[in-house]
Amino acid sequence: MIRRARPHGAWAVRGGGVITTDSVGDALQRVEAQIGRVIIGQQRVVEQALCALLADGHILIEGVPGIAKTLLVRVIAQTLGLQFRRVQFTPDLMPSDLIGTTIFDAQSGEFRVRYGPIFANIVLADEVNRTPPKTQSALLEAMEERKVTIDGVSHALPRPFMVFATQNPIEYEGTYPLPEAQLDRFLLKVVMDYPAEDEERAILRLHDAGFRTHQLEQVGLEPVMGAEELERLRAVVRSIQVTDEVRDYILQIVRRTRQNEYLLVGASPRAGVALLLVSKALAAMRGRTFVTPDDVKQMATPVLRHRLILKPEAEVEGLNADRILSSILEATPVPR
Repeated sequence: MIRRARPHGAWAVRGGGVITTDSVGDALQRVEAQIGRVIIGQQRVVEQALCALLADGHILIEGVPGIAKTLLVRVIAQTLGLQFRRVQFTPDLMPSDLIGTTIFDAQSGEFRVRYGPIFANIVLADEVNRTPPKTQSALLEAMEERKVTIDGVSHALPRPFMVFATQNPIEYEGTYPLPEAQLDRFLLKVVMDYPAEDEERAILRLHDAGFRTHQLEQVGLEPVMGAEELERLRAVVRSIQVTDEVRDYILQIVRRTRQNEYLLVGASPRAGVALLLVSKALAAMRGRTFVTPDDVKQMATPVLRHRLILKPEAEVEGLNADRILSSILEATPVPR
């Protein structure tokens, strides 16, 4: 149980000790410093990934091959000292390959559970749209319920648990588009773009000096946060204040997506809750005890872009979800 206490910006924790929003910023700076030893640039992507982590949500990363999507997730897991598993999603991947199955133990004469790679703190679902719907459904249950069903028996997943999924935006052959129900389970969809010229030059220098992505342990990354500290920081995020005016601002943005002439399906109430949570996470990362409209505006696109369905005429006119959301944000009055 966390309650507001003096001084301003701090919460007293039952059992002693004080957690502050400053502690969130300090902890995330340590994490970002470690990530920056390997990942050059991509500050916006890193910030959004850490927001999702603080808000206890899953993230979908979209980008062309070779821009360090997989490496980023590996580095985040190692920096946090959390158990990491990577699953390469392929057309022949079965649900049991992901969640596990029961096998007969000849020595004991009993059946026992062989747990799949989903039983980890951070799971990388690499190229998630390459696996058929049956396996995607197994992943959906894990993401939503934080548990899986193996031969009719439920098994709780570790805490914390977070799915990072990646997909390639330019290859469609042999893929299975993610259904809207599963897309809605991702707290954020982050678009990872090419690095800037100076950042790409720094990447070349790093590799010329001997860095190899498959030898990450040689970099000497140090875990700077554990599961317990992460849970304490998440408690701070949940206690961030949101005024009625800012909540109404979130509401108006979400509702305007349902009224837009270019959208067939707008954002659901779940999307509004997601926007509220990540706005609180961003406020905490910046050392504030309250959410501002700028927090909401900054996180609106990654929260909403994958939850919208465009009308055919929008695509004919060259519009996409990001452009439509930009126009909605511009037209929505900002509270003062």
